[in-house]
Amino acid sequence: MNEEKDLADWIALWRVKGIGCSHYKNLLNAFQTPNDVLNASHQQLKQAGLKDTLIKNITAQTLASAAPDLQWLQSSEQHHLLTINDPRYPRLLKEISASPPLLYVHGNADLLNDPQLAIVGSRNPTQGGQNSSYEFSKHLASTGICITSGLALGIDGLAHKGALDAGGVTIAVIATGVDRVYPARHRSLAHRIVANGAIVSELPIGVAPLPKNFPRRNRIISGMSIGTLVVEAALRSGSLISARYASEQGREVFAIPGSIHNPLARGCHQLIRQGAKLIETADHILEELAPQLEQTLLKEEDSADTSSRKTNNSDDKKTPSAPLDTDQRLILETMGYDPISIDQLVIQTGLTAEALSSMLLLLELNGFIAASGRGSYTRIKET
Repeated sequence: MNEEKDLADWIALWRVKGIGCSHYKNLLNAFQTPNDVLNASHQQLKQAGLKDTLIKNITAQTLASAAPDLQWLQSSEQHHLLTINDPRYPRLLKEISASPPLLYVHGNADLLNDPQLAIVGSRNPTQGGQNSSYEFSKHLASTGICITSGLALGIDGLAHKGALDAGGVTIAVIATGVDRVYPARHRSLAHRIVANGAIVSELPIGVAPLPKNFPRRNRIISGMSIGTLVVEAALRSGSLISARYASEQGREVFAIPGSIHNPLARGCHQLIRQGAKLIETADHILEELAPQLEQTLLKEEDSADTSSRKTNNSDDKKTPSAPLDTDQRLILETMGYDPISIDQLVIQTGLTAEALSSMLLLLELNGFIAASGRGSYTRIKET
């Protein structure tokens, strides 16, 4: 069958009003191909368990409805449209009950089967949450893990930036058509992601940002990932939806604790009470994910499809730490091996509290220092 005609059938059926993932999957089981569904009689569709309204929509559908998607697909070599039968379709996503029949990809579609960690959280995080999202992402991306998030303001955007600044790769799953960038202020970030990763959506070309689509895209973020890290989240937030999806999908859920007085920590504390793993350092995540990472890497070595990936090829899952800059060395030399408070470090180093907090987190992630309680830190490792 002609590939373009085949894709047009897939798209046209996906664009039928009232068709969802479950309908699509059931129809493929009953009729084998989208073309068979579109050419089925009213009676055949009725026997497949469809209601009259949906049957009417299917029988009235034409291949012309697929034109915008095919035009987008042909307009750039970076545009890809993956059916659920495509070998590039994410294996983990295919395992979930509501896996989308189609994925629109802008960027490198070969990355979708890389080992991924989802990082999600508040759109209005505290400074500490911002630092955690960026530094955790930067550290984990440097080990070869792909960072997946939702391109939203706040934690999501910082997770993407951290991965990119580490020279790693990142995937953004969006709740619009891939021809749109939402929010608009992330346009330049979206360009960076396309150049060093991919933007993914299940929604057809031209779909605008609608509130109902944001919660449903969260199942894709968690579904493609071996684990989900929640950095900061209120008790009622989309991040907890992502965590719930991850739990239902049998994936790991991680949460960073915070102050009991911080409303944005309450969602994370609830997740921890429900069984999410409490995370203080990026190495905690790597230790928990080591078995899954090993299995994933073995599968990818067998497929010999590792182009455009940054992988960790050593037997030890930890990679060497990045070289320390001048300010980081100054902090370590100032600290010594006795507990010292942040206030004392500000005075003795001359660094601002904001810059110091960010560098302390990075040094902790790399195992050079450890928190001693009450805002103090201790050096535990030579450079």
